[in-house]
Amino acid sequence: MAAEKKSPLGSTTASGSDLDPDQIAAVDASYDQAAGTVTDFEKQKTIEGEAKFRRLGWKRLTVILVVEAIGLGTFSLPAAFKTLGVVAGTFCCVSLGFLAIYTGWIVGKVSVVYPSINHYGDIGGLLMGRWGEEIFGFLYVLQLILMTSSFMLTGTIAFNVLSDNGTCGLVFSVVSAILLFLLAVMPSFTEAAILGYIDCASVVSAIGITIIASGTKSAEAPGGLSGVDWSAWPDPDATFKDGMIAICNMLFAYCFAMFLSPFMAEMHTPSDFMKSVWTLGIIEMVVYTVTGVLIYVFVGSSVQSPSLLSLTPLLSKIAFGIALPIIFISGAIGNTVTARYVHLRMYKDSITRFINTPKGWITWLAVLGAITVVAWVIGEGIPIFNDLLALSSALFISGFILYFPAIMWFKLLCKGSVFARENILHALLCAFTFAFGLLVLIGGTYASVKDIQKHFAEGSNRTPFSCDA
Repeated sequence: MAAEKKSPLGSTTASGSDLDPDQIAAVDASYDQAAGTVTDFEKQKTIEGEAKFRRLGWKRLTVILVVEAIGLGTFSLPAAFKTLGVVAGTFCCVSLGFLAIYTGWIVGKVSVVYPSINHYGDIGGLLMGRWGEEIFGFLYVLQLILMTSSFMLTGTIAFNVLSDNGTCGLVFSVVSAILLFLLAVMPSFTEAAILGYIDCASVVSAIGITIIASGTKSAEAPGGLSGVDWSAWPDPDATFKDGMIAICNMLFAYCFAMFLSPFMAEMHTPSDFMKSVWTLGIIEMVVYTVTGVLIYVFVGSSVQSPSLLSLTPLLSKIAFGIALPIIFISGAIGNTVTARYVHLRMYKDSITRFINTPKGWITWLAVLGAITVVAWVIGEGIPIFNDLLALSSALFISGFILYFPAIMWFKLLCKGSVFARENILHALLCAFTFAFGLLVLIGGTYASVKDIQKHFAEGSNRTPFSCDA
């Protein structure tokens, strides 16, 4: 076969399904200058691929970020408020929200300044060369697989609730994996954003039902709302381990910055990214704080994680039924991000990367299937919702949304001395963010591992790879 050469259009824009004549000419010129001959078919597939993956605007970016961000994390927050109390919980939730917006700005700005970036691994390459690209890419894939595992675990819980544990839990786990695979088959984030509208409606409905149902249940209980044992202050019996798990679960809910690079690679106007980041950040802070506070205040110290389990059996079924799109659409988009990264690395300089040829589709489905299987194994191996989220946050999200962005600013964005007037505030914020990220990495990992050991020792979790509910 003739030699292939990567198209120069990695940083061009296209608002529709076709490229304009100048862009087509650029492709032709690139191939004409290459050693060897490339067929007209390969040229056409390159043009079609460049157009297909350059259609995302900031509004759809916001939708797809909402889909990926406001999902599982939302239903772990009431338990975090139980540990931290309403006052400290609200402070942490809002503070982490603004910090996530700031680090989101850093990651997005790097993608704008360096338009060749297609994923987080590329940023690692800018920071540390070839080894940085490999290390960042490896950690990125591990984190995304852990996220898919958590969605898979939630799907298993949902099906168990909906069926009154009528079938082997392992069967529901496999069904969840299959659904996450099927919904991730379409490789373009623009196409995935269409499902996002269904997901958004599901998010609003599930959260609304959970809040209203838990409030109604509390009002009808003996003593009414005044009889609920909630507290404005931290749980006096909470340990450092409990506090770190609560912080890690909040951090998981604000992990959108790690998705910016691959999503922005499909934007036709990447400089618009902050419109999406501000919109998402404000929505998240409001939704997370209101949801966390109200459900905790209505349910009290008996609140569970995910919080849908705190409702009556009937209402829990209704809420989980409505939440199914959240679980599987959000999880599938994360699965797509993982597979896109791996597939792009495998076929970086080939038209196969555009997934618009038979070989492209076959390799895409194979990569997606392999990643889904690995995620299923991890989800079955650690079947503890809260701890799986916390471990994921401590090990990887702490880097992707905290200390890695801090390093990015110092090495890639800072111009001149860090003590210069225009840089000093950024320098202080990034120094704090870096230190906080290391605290979450060390303290959060310790807390998560200890809690997992505790649950296995007590036998309070579902047995891995079993029919247990």
